Amino acid sequence: MANNFLTTIRSLKLIEGCKAAQIYAFTAAGAGASTSGSGDGGGGSGGKQPPPPPPRSLSVRSGSLCYPHAPSTSGSFVPDSPLPFGLPVATALEPALDACLRPVDHVEELAASFRRMSSAEGEGEDLCDVFLEQLALFHALGDARLLRRTLRAARVHATDPHRRVVLAAWLRYERREDEFDPTPPPLAPCTTTTPLLECPRAAVFAGESPGVDPVCPCRRPPPPPPTPPAPRFSRSTSSAYQMGDEDGDEETNDLWFIIGEEEVACERSCIAALSKPLSTLLYGGFAEAQRDRIDFSRDGITPRGMRAVAAYSRHGRLDDFPPDTILEVLAFSNKFCCEGLKDACDNKLANMVSGVDDALSLIDLGLEEAAHLLVATCLQAFLRELPKSLSNPDVARLLCSPEGRERLDIAGNASFALYYFLSYVVMEEDIRSNTTVMLLERLCECAELPWQKQLALHQLGCVMLERGEFKDAQGWFEDAIAEGHMYSLAGVARAKYKRGHKYSAYKMMNSIMGDYEPAGWMYQERSLYCVGKEKMADLRIATELDPTLSYPYKYRAVALLEEDKIESAVEEISKVLAFKMATDCLELRAWFYLALEDYESAVRDVRAILTLDPSYMMFHGKMHGEQLIEILRMHVQEWDMADCWMQLYDRWSEVDDIGSLAVVQQMLTREPGNSSLRFRQSLLLLRLNCQKAAMRSLRFARNSSAHEHERLVYEGWILYDTGHREEALAKAEQSIKIQRSFEAFFLQAYALGDANLDTESALSVVQLLEQANSCASDNLRKGQAYNNMGSIYVDCDLLDEAAECYNIALNIKHTRAHQGLARVHYLKNRKKAAYGEMSELIKVAKNSASAYEKRSEYGEREEAKSDLNMATFLDPTRTYPYRYRAAVLMDENKEDEAIGELSQAIAFKADLQLLHLRAAFFDSMGDSASALRDCEAALCLDPTHGDTLELYSKASTKAEPQS
Repeated sequence: MANNFLTTIRSLKLIEGCKAAQIYAFTAAGAGASTSGSGDGGGGSGGKQPPPPPPRSLSVRSGSLCYPHAPSTSGSFVPDSPLPFGLPVATALEPALDACLRPVDHVEELAASFRRMSSAEGEGEDLCDVFLEQLALFHALGDARLLRRTLRAARVHATDPHRRVVLAAWLRYERREDEFDPTPPPLAPCTTTTPLLECPRAAVFAGESPGVDPVCPCRRPPPPPPTPPAPRFSRSTSSAYQMGDEDGDEETNDLWFIIGEEEVACERSCIAALSKPLSTLLYGGFAEAQRDRIDFSRDGITPRGMRAVAAYSRHGRLDDFPPDTILEVLAFSNKFCCEGLKDACDNKLANMVSGVDDALSLIDLGLEEAAHLLVATCLQAFLRELPKSLSNPDVARLLCSPEGRERLDIAGNASFALYYFLSYVVMEEDIRSNTTVMLLERLCECAELPWQKQLALHQLGCVMLERGEFKDAQGWFEDAIAEGHMYSLAGVARAKYKRGHKYSAYKMMNSIMGDYEPAGWMYQERSLYCVGKEKMADLRIATELDPTLSYPYKYRAVALLEEDKIESAVEEISKVLAFKMATDCLELRAWFYLALEDYESAVRDVRAILTLDPSYMMFHGKMHGEQLIEILRMHVQEWDMADCWMQLYDRWSEVDDIGSLAVVQQMLTREPGNSSLRFRQSLLLLRLNCQKAAMRSLRFARNSSAHEHERLVYEGWILYDTGHREEALAKAEQSIKIQRSFEAFFLQAYALGDANLDTESALSVVQLLEQANSCASDNLRKGQAYNNMGSIYVDCDLLDEAAECYNIALNIKHTRAHQGLARVHYLKNRKKAAYGEMSELIKVAKNSASAYEKRSEYGEREEAKSDLNMATFLDPTRTYPYRYRAAVLMDENKEDEAIGELSQAIAFKADLQLLHLRAAFFDSMGDSASALRDCEAALCLDPTHGDTLELYSKASTKAEPQS
């Protein structure tokens, strides 16, 4: 380019302006925070307040590129420049605090949680709160599957309708991307694939809960006809109740209630049987006991309501009465303490609630009359519409205000679980809002156990910090520390720093590092309060201790940018993108590419960002990604659809997942209704471990399908990915009956192959893949089919056939087939050829950490160690290299070094296999206490892991004599 944009930007002093701005810093929470790429994402308009759009979550793995509460830089905006808001500034970078429980020693805390769970099971205590505590602990680990499994366990062990309602709604909220219909009615009957734990009826009504009845109430056959009327009672001379003669269908009327000008006929014994007060009134020493007509005109019930009471007293049912009448009867039952009648009214009214409007019209009366099921059902309607329902002022008033919490508490529908869920949702939506503050205050009021107080107080501190209320934030963090949450010391330090007490913050972080085993986050936090070489040293150690932290990479990258070492800056930020798809890191790299005037690469990264989060706002939350692409259009080459397909082939064959995502996103801007492209997008997102974004794309593919057979295939994939294998197979078969297609046969083969198959069954899967390849498709998908066929042939020990399939796949540029062909060479005792085959993959693949790891299996020991070291360098989250190196050290009798190798990884990734192996090492060394601790931590992650259970039993036996 003729213009040097760096020179232009510096001359305009936009960098100085940028020091006072904030990039949109936070990404979606859940499983891995910034890796999920949720479509609800962080863009959006700036609203009425001057700060940029609020973040959706707090995670130390993402952070702002500039200070959050600085003046706007809108005055420096240059609309036609590829760098309209200048460049990022290193001194303005700041990591976010984790707004979750973060124990200083997470292994010991996991082990203690497992012991509490075992103790509660042994003593028959309530396990629901134990699993909720584990849920709070697991948020710091960022494993979406682990969080969902724990949430399901809490729902299974919830013993009351209120908590069942809350946890069922929470499960549904976490699964919202998996729904065919993204906005189903909140209390709609379950479909055939709705998990039983999410059923609205099973959550509310007794006897319709998992473990009590395994059949979803929504799919249960209709009930049998009503039973005959219950036996009536008559009064004996001793005033005791005795069963009267069952005289067929005839009803005896011996009592009339006068209401206004009407009389309601009743049977005295039946009315008396409703409650003790009514029995005393009608058979005690009152004057009414001697009367056959009693005036009820001033008792707040209408004739119709009294007829409903009479009908219930005779038959035990409330049939065909409108809601207003049932509400009258409910008030009557409370006035005269008719528990059975009240339960019937409560149940009847709860069944009448079908949505938010019904809930709004009934909840006040339910609260006034303490109708627990009715209130629970109304609450369920609100929770299943989150976050939308909180925009209704009546709902917000009930759920957010202290008075609302008190009213819910009286009706048995206020709990820590409720406000934990509500605060979780609103913190994702808008962490700075008043609604968030109010709900967290209610969470504090409901907190009783130490972990609950720690969580609520720490989250309030994080919210106040984001709102710029630093004095209040410091107070909340100090309260959390007093309850035992030491991570909140980082919050106190940050609040002091914001208030101008930088040295005090530095001393505080020094103190915690002296009192506890140093962790990556401690060095990262302390780096904020020092400068120069000391700062860089802290950041280096932070990365060594926890290479998953994004902030050190980002700071070093921007520091290199400021030194005009832009290529080095790109290289530094690319390190984290090699193993974590973080939108803020992608944005930063795109920024660097703009400074390099490498507009093609910048557009690629922006398109990848928009795939993860279609509403993402660039440059301090001031410009939508699509707008930036439009500005850059004149600087990049235009591709038509044919060019895009060629580019996609090239990137796919280079194992360039980010580049492939960008090409697909560009194709979708031209053909937004192309369901096939949406499907490919979902495959790429799954490969990048962006589960929520992948399910969103898959749902879009299903909803934009022009043909029934295509829609059935995409529905089948949604079902398969959510654990409904049989239903997925049925969808594939339906699709094939309508029209034979590659994707239908491929789905069928994939679902059938996901099982332990004998040779005959496995070869039938191969036949399905062959039928798939006989249908029209492109080579990208056919290459995958041939690769899968090769894998099946290897499992059947048909190595020549497998090699043929892999070679066909390679010939059509399916580069990953090198890995399968290497396995064939290895099984044929051609280890050197296998090593060479993996070397070919490494030469081509842009994402090669897994290839290095796989090649290590085919090299000599030193080659294997070199490959595994490279795999760890490229992707430090892969656990196999640590386990291999530890095993080698153990074989060499270097026990301490072996333990240290595993501990290095466990410090930032509490992985089941790592914990199990370290426990086995401790056991072999005779350290039973450490072995037990690691086994307990591993079993907290997976209580059913057989090898760990066996080792735990063995270590427990050894530990008993020692104790």
